[in-house]
Order: sequence, then structure tokens, then C-alpha cells
Amino acid sequence: MIWNAFILALREIRRSAMRSILTTLGIVIGVASVIAMVMLGDATTAYVTNSISKLGTNMLVIQPGQDRHGPRIADANTKPFTHTDVETIKREIPDIHAVAPISTQGMKAVYGNQNYSTTIAGSNNDYFVVKDWETSSGRVFSAAELQGGKAVCVIGATVHRELFGDQDPLDSSIRLGNFSCHVIGVLETKGASMFGMDQDDLIVVPLGMFERRISGNRDISVIMVSATSSSMIENAKSALTSLLQERRRIQSGDENDFNVRDMREIVQTLSSTTKMLTILLGAVAAISLLVGGIGIMNIMLVSVTERTREIGIRLAIGALEREVLLQFLVEAIVLSSLGGVIGVILGVGVGIGVSLFFDLPLVFNTSIVIIAFLFSTLVGIVFGYFPARKAARLNPIDALRYE
Repeated sequence: MIWNAFILALREIRRSAMRSILTTLGIVIGVASVIAMVMLGDATTAYVTNSISKLGTNMLVIQPGQDRHGPRIADANTKPFTHTDVETIKREIPDIHAVAPISTQGMKAVYGNQNYSTTIAGSNNDYFVVKDWETSSGRVFSAAELQGGKAVCVIGATVHRELFGDQDPLDSSIRLGNFSCHVIGVLETKGASMFGMDQDDLIVVPLGMFERRISGNRDISVIMVSATSSSMIENAKSALTSLLQERRRIQSGDENDFNVRDMREIVQTLSSTTKMLTILLGAVAAISLLVGGIGIMNIMLVSVTERTREIGIRLAIGALEREVLLQFLVEAIVLSSLGGVIGVILGVGVGIGVSLFFDLPLVFNTSIVIIAFLFSTLVGIVFGYFPARKAARLNPIDALRYE
């Protein structure tokens, strides 16, 4: 009986092909919108996570200044960090394996007739460890270069491109201010961070050289720390906070004049935000599924009216009410399921296309595809039941008299 109802449903859909296409359009748009929105939301979440992970592995960032759940507040009275702070952290915090003191300043780099304004970062080799950054060619600093503050540098991919083009920059010298700096390495490309900053637009030099020739002081603006593992981040953060409170003589209950940022917190906050937006967009898109269901109910009611005499004949020759109900219910389910299949194909295609266009990671969520399709079928059952019941309850005599 179900198979016969299915064959009859296909015949009716084929007989009124244009009306069937327009009827299923709401379901198609609804399913496609839900799948595309969720795919793009998941792709955005993955992009955010990947961008943060590029900043470094198990990284903690320590900066002077107050942090009142917003932009960091620093003023002229904020004490910068010192070399003693860095050495104390290395000596007394057990759950870390790299500590990178960093000072930065914008400068113009010159090579031949090319010049380019970039950021100069003074640090040590732990900078590359904390940020999980390898060199694509050349090397990092030697112990003698760090200790003596030699005028050597490791350049980012953007600086390489702007100053040297396709040339090999190794063993070349670039001018920074009034002194020359010997290029010993080129960093691998990291690209733009999720905050829109070009991570490759920098030149890293030994901290001693930076202090002597560029900044003219021994102040440290940022300390980056890498924990031994992700499970040790909370312990390291707590220990760092206690140590710096003691060193900076901050009394219990007073507000810290520094802040320790955990990159995982940023990942979790941004990921939860994008997931919430994904749910919101998916819910908005799902409303069109309900609109599509109303369209199916409307068309099925029209179909029942048009086929009143046919229903009367079937009932008169012995068809049961449940058979008539099943026929119209199966027709509504076939319409909505057909729209669901087309919507799944369209939604996945749109999701893949937009992800490729915006260079986002491809994330295929099988569960949302299944849920969207089942929901479209459910819409057919719910909105098709009332017209089917109306058809099944027609009085055969009245139906045969209908003109």
C-alpha cells in the first residue's frame, strides 16, 4: 500500500511539475540556508582557532598596564619589565620551557634603492620557540651574537619580499637608522593574524643590540612565555601572577599593574562567539523551512479541492479512509523530501564555494546535513497531515456531486 501511494505521489508531482517545483522551493531554500550557514560558521570558527594557534603554542603574554576587561590601560607611571624580572621567571617558574623578553619599535629598513617601514623586535631565540616559528632559510642567533649584541637580524617574509624581491637576502646587509644589520635568516610565512596584522612584517634582532642602538634603554615592553604543555598553562599563569605581584610590590586586594593573557582564553571566547552566531543564523534560516511547510500545506489543500471527485470515486468503490490519508500524506512527504535532497546539494555547494572564495577551511558537518534533511521530512509530515486528513474524511456522496 505504501509503495502504491508512493507511485501515485510521483505521478501527481510529475503531472503538475511546475507547481511542485514552486511548492518545494521554500524547503530547498530553507535546507540550503541552514546547511550553508552552519558550514560557514564552522569554517569561521576553525579559521579563528587556526589563526590563534599561529601566534604560538601554549603561550602566555605578559604586559604592563591594567586590564579592565577591555583594552589594556598603560600610562607614563606604568613600570616596564626588567631583565631581572625575566631571569627570575626563568629561575622560579617550573612549568615553562621558554621565556622571550620583547621590545619593539617602528623603523625604516633600507636595502639598495628600496626602503620599507616595518617593526623591529628585539628578543632572544626563545622568541622563535614561544611563537613556534621556524626559519625557511638561514639560522637564528648564536650565543655569541646574543651576548655581544651583534648587528645581525632575522627578517620576516614580507620584509624579504619588499626589500629583496626574488633575491636571496642571506649575508646581505640592510640599513636600520644609522647602522647596518647583517641578514642571517628568513622566517617562514605565517600570514595575517585573525586581528588583521601581518605577522611576517617584522625584523628580529638581538635584544642587547636593540637596547644599545635603537631604544637606548633596557626596558622590556612584553614578556612571552611558553608553558611545557597545555595542561600546565593554568599553573604557570597562577605562578607568574603571584611572582610578579611580589616583585612589583602589589598588596593583596590592590589591582595589578600588569596582565597575563592566556591565548586559549582568546580562542575559547572567539570560538564561543562564532558558534553562537552560527546557531543564530541557522535558526533564522530554519524559519524559511516553516514557510516552505506552509506552502506545502496550501498546495496540498488546493490539490485536495481539485481532486475531490477522484477522492469520492475511490471512497465509493471501497477505499478506506487511511488509504486516502496515506496517499496525500506520502505525496506531501515526497515533495518535502525532494526539496530536502535538492537543498542539501545546494547548501553544501554554496558552503564549499564561499569557503574557497574567502580562503576559509572546509568543514563538512554531517550531522547538520542529516538534521536538516530529517527536519524537511518532518515538515512534510506535519504540514501534510491536515490536508490528508481532510481528504480522507470527505463524504463520498458530497465528493461525487462536487463540480
